Amino acid sequence: MSVGILGIGRYVPDRVLTNFDLEKMMDTSDEWIRTRTGIEERRIADDNTDTSDMAYHASVEALEDAGLSAEDIDLIIVATVTPDMAFPSVACLIQDRLGAKRAAAMDLGAACAGFMYGMIVAQQFIENKVYKNILVVGSEKLSKITNWEDRSTAVLFGDGAGAVVMGPVSEGKGILSFELGADGSGAKDLYQDGPYIAMNGREVFKFAVRQMGESAVNVINKAGLTKDDIDLLIPHQANIRIMEASRERLGLEEDKLYKTVHKYGNTSSSSIPLALYDARKEGKMKDGDVVVLVGFGGGLTWGAVALRWGK
Repeated sequence: MSVGILGIGRYVPDRVLTNFDLEKMMDTSDEWIRTRTGIEERRIADDNTDTSDMAYHASVEALEDAGLSAEDIDLIIVATVTPDMAFPSVACLIQDRLGAKRAAAMDLGAACAGFMYGMIVAQQFIENKVYKNILVVGSEKLSKITNWEDRSTAVLFGDGAGAVVMGPVSEGKGILSFELGADGSGAKDLYQDGPYIAMNGREVFKFAVRQMGESAVNVINKAGLTKDDIDLLIPHQANIRIMEASRERLGLEEDKLYKTVHKYGNTSSSSIPLALYDARKEGKMKDGDVVVLVGFGGGLTWGAVALRWGK
């Protein structure tokens, strides 16, 4: 059975925090942030909006786009490292709010690679005919675990949510191949230290450049494709230099790299579905296009998917 994306939705907060705003808050500059990360602005949720609120709004749009009701959903998977609370899960909170009474629900923690993990977990259930329609959400309120006095990390992160409904698609469409991985020895390089994100930027950069390119090559090979078959590369939107390194490793033209990092920053598990949403909205993906998604995150974790867009 072929498994793919039936519908997609997203939510980003209204508040925009620009690099110029950050200049007033800490010792940094727009030029420094842009040249090193590619980020120009990010969205920040207000005090009344938490991870589950953003997940809910993205999910409503994804269901509508798929032409399904909440009662058609068999399982809800939410990838997040910033749940509203330790428990119950964000997935349970939105299950109730959506009215998805038939759905099982769970959160999944693989940091910025979480959405890729969620997609592949969903694929297994659907391929094995255990469930038919699965809602996969990446939702993060990173602003609540960002140390706004640490300029090395505060400039990077933003809030938002992306959601997809996954289910059976026609033969040849959907997920063509995948790779998931982890290296727990790198846990010390990207983690939550008390209330805040802590990162060894140099080590994470080296890991990401190597692993993103390697994983992207691996899924292309597993799918029996070549780089010439790739229509669009959507990497985790963490840092423009890491993203460009992945593109160069694949030998792709510049216009095949899709970027949202400039307007959202690093939104962890929601970065790839947010980019996927915008790419479709802007007409960057058409039916039958081959798209490679690749991400990395704290754990250290990584994941990549090659898929043929369409139902």
